[in-house]
Parts: sequence; structure tokens; C-alpha cells
Amino acid sequence: MWEARYQSDDYLFGTEPAAMLTARANWFAPGQSVLSVADGEGRNSVHLAARGLDVTALEYAPSALAKARRLAEARGVTVAFVEADVLAHDWPEAAYDIVLGVFIQFVGPDERAQLFEGMARAVRPGGRIILHGYTPKQLDFGTGGPGRLENLYTPGILRAAFPGWQVDTCEAYEAHIEEGRGHSGMSALIDFAARKP
Repeated sequence: MWEARYQSDDYLFGTEPAAMLTARANWFAPGQSVLSVADGEGRNSVHLAARGLDVTALEYAPSALAKARRLAEARGVTVAFVEADVLAHDWPEAAYDIVLGVFIQFVGPDERAQLFEGMARAVRPGGRIILHGYTPKQLDFGTGGPGRLENLYTPGILRAAFPGWQVDTCEAYEAHIEEGRGHSGMSALIDFAARKP
């Protein structure tokens, strides 16, 4: 499905980063290592690399990876792009300062628990997991996202997924976003950042 979605010539979610990455720019510092999960066509990984972070990006769809590589080349940055099924990925232990998931709501509760477990494993002690996605109210807006209630985040779901972690931010809010034809219009969003013990 994802390969088919990404095969068009345009960038489904645009070439600029998710608005959260610029609004929360203080969460990211040059020199930090970042793993961007299900990175798509590279808009977020390329942005972070341009800011001086050491970025690895996981993506399943070859056509998305090809676009991401073109974007990185056009912007003159280096990203370690890895073709991987994130549900079958061999997550490294404590390898990154930040593990990032932006609009990765393609899985329901069972697979989400598996995905979050792998992501948590890859964060070094003292590092952060950062998630940005849609809340259930997004179903009312219909301006992007999976369209499945069980795939959407609530503050309770995210807090419960990382027990014992220090939650720095868990904020649900509404905002108008324009991120390609995939995310366009008023949206019900949530930002979550938690630090690994």
C-alpha cells in the first residue's frame, strides 16, 4: 500500500518538515543522533540533518526512499537511509539520543505496542522518544491520518506506553497544517516527548 502511495512524482506530504519540528526546534540540538521511524519521503530527516543532527531514517517503501535520497542530495545533507519494515526491524540497544515518530499511526494497538517497544529499546538512557500524531478528534476533521479510531493517540495511550519515563510534554491541540496533499487543513494533533530513565 505505501509503495503505491509514494510512487507519484510529487511529495505526498511535501518537502518541508512537519510543523512540529519547527515549533519544537529546541528539542533538537546539533550533534545529537536521531532515528526517524517510518520517515517517508525524507522531509523530516533531511530537515534535521540540515540542522546538524546525525540522522538515520527507516522506511519501508523503496519509492519513498528514492525521493528521500533525492531530497537529501538537493539540500546537500547526509542521512543514513535504511530500507526496513519497522515491525520486523532488529532495533539496536540504546543507540540514539532521540527516536522520532511523526505521523506513524499505520498500526493498531497490538502492533503499536510492538513498535513502541522497539523504539524505546533504541533510545539511550537519558535520551528521548518524540512522537507527533493525531488524536481521535481528527476523525471529525478528516484532513489526514489513518481514519481508524484504534490507530489514533490519546495522552493516556502515550503515557501508558512508556512507564517509568519522565514525560516532558504530552499536549493535545488543534492547528491548521499544510503538509502536502496528505496533511492539509485543521487538524487534531498531539505532541509527546519523554526521557528514558
